[in-house]
Amino acid sequence: MIYEKSTQHWFMTEALREAKKAYKKDECPIGAVIVKDGEIISRGHNEKELKNDPTNHAEIVAIKKACKKLGTWRLNECDMYVTLEPCAMCAGAIIQARVGRLFIGTFDPKAGAVGSVIDLLSVDSFNHRVEVTYGILKEECSTILKDFFKELRKR
Repeated sequence: MIYEKSTQHWFMTEALREAKKAYKKDECPIGAVIVKDGEIISRGHNEKELKNDPTNHAEIVAIKKACKKLGTWRLNECDMYVTLEPCAMCAGAIIQARVGRLFIGTFDPKAGAVGSVIDLLSVDSFNHRVEVTYGILKEECSTILKDFFKELRKR
């Protein structure tokens, strides 16, 4: 299906493109994009295996690129779209970067830190609150992960 640019579905489709890049690199297929004023300013996908760096998650890569592009660590006016619910490290980075809104494709019942296992973004003690929307292209975001792990198990 083709979505109109600047819709939540269109931006999540772009995050899925990033997830497909990770898949082709034999990385866990998770993708993220950061949007400011209706335009994508950064993209990221998992590269933990490729770079031997456990912090190279899609969200961290996208946050670093956005901060560099904007010349600031504050991303308050930005939205992040990510295909899988962020882990604790990424949820913490989203808070620290002051991301304004977070759009999540599918839940991560084993490591999700935005509602599944824990919910770091709902802790009142933190000085920044992130608005969260779940389930954007949930089926597509879930399917790419299922396909990847099914293929991995066959090897």
